[in-house]
Amino acid sequence: MWERLVWGLVAVAGVPLVLSGYVFAVERALSPFAARRRNALRPWLWLVPGVVLLAGFLIYPVVHTLVLSLFNATSTRFAGLGNYVHIFTERSMLTVLRNNLLWLLIFPTVTVVLGLVLAVLTDRVRYQWAVKAAIFVPMAISLVAAGVIWKFMYQYQPPGQPQTGTVNSFLSTLVPGFQPRAWLFDRALNNPALIFVLVWMWVGFAMVILYAALKGIDEALLEAARLEGATEFQIFFKITLPLMMPTVTVVTTTLVINVLKVFDVVYVMTNGSLGTDVIANRMYKEMFNYNDFGRASAFATLLLLAIIPVMFMNIKRFGRGGRA
Repeated sequence: MWERLVWGLVAVAGVPLVLSGYVFAVERALSPFAARRRNALRPWLWLVPGVVLLAGFLIYPVVHTLVLSLFNATSTRFAGLGNYVHIFTERSMLTVLRNNLLWLLIFPTVTVVLGLVLAVLTDRVRYQWAVKAAIFVPMAISLVAAGVIWKFMYQYQPPGQPQTGTVNSFLSTLVPGFQPRAWLFDRALNNPALIFVLVWMWVGFAMVILYAALKGIDEALLEAARLEGATEFQIFFKITLPLMMPTVTVVTTTLVINVLKVFDVVYVMTNGSLGTDVIANRMYKEMFNYNDFGRASAFATLLLLAIIPVMFMNIKRFGRGGRA
């Protein structure tokens, strides 16, 4: 305990002191130069600590992971692309890839559509602040906590017994003749049930961002369309939605990046059993359960390669100021 406390104090006090000493040393080293020369060199020298940290904590791990993915489980024998071939040919691995594709298609689409609908509807209610707050609350919950909550809500008891799971209990009361379902054990329902949990968490985020874009549209433009006889549906699909498309695209790409690396919800609720495994969860299993560093690194590399294009698309769009 005391050792951890000492190292914590060293980290808290030592890092600022080292950086302050580095800045002081840089300024002393630059003092003999002319002012113009100092101003030209100072930014580059001040960037050195950041570059070193970036190389040590980002670039090196990425390169090391890529190298490990080309070796066998114990990193003692070069395997070439064997780990990648296994991932794209073995049946259980193909199920993992299929599930990630399912998440990728359903989650961003449903979340953005619901967020857009809620943004438009909450703009028309009297107590919109309360409605928006209620919808946004799940964002304050950790993914692990959300997984635990919904695992209890999806609980199943055989027909004829009291349903302890909120979902089955609610549907049994609301829908006459409804038969309780084992949401997390039915292969036809478990993946959609898991996806719904993440939608429930992120729809508030989509709603808030899209609502801000909606309020940024000039009201005079909408009023002019109404005076011309346009219906509310025509105004939405021909004026409002096209003007919001840059924001819709940014929200969608953000959700895509998050869903590609989905892990917590799956790990807590099913741990990938019964055909619910995803890439990040399988990577965790390969690394810590099976001690196969090669395949785990191959999965990590695939995740990185999948996220990079979406990330650059977002960066490029931000560079253009959010324009389509």
